Amino acid sequence: MSDDETPQDGEVQKDAESQLDQRASRARAERARLARIFGDVLPEATSDDRVDDSSRSTEWFERERPPHHI
Repeated sequence: MSDDETPQDGEVQKDAESQLDQRASRARAERARLARIFGDVLPEATSDDRVDDSSRSTEWFERERPPHHI
């Protein structure tokens, strides 16, 4: 505690940290509850987030384009 800090300031800061911890804990519990009910519906990283140049090249799109789109 610094010289200009009163004991009340420390208590307020601890209370704020406690509230943040409680919110984080509730958020984790809610995510876990939803995962139990629905499974892992949304992965942390989607295919759009991943860098994989080999998966869909321009050549692949050219080969897969329907004839009416030429």
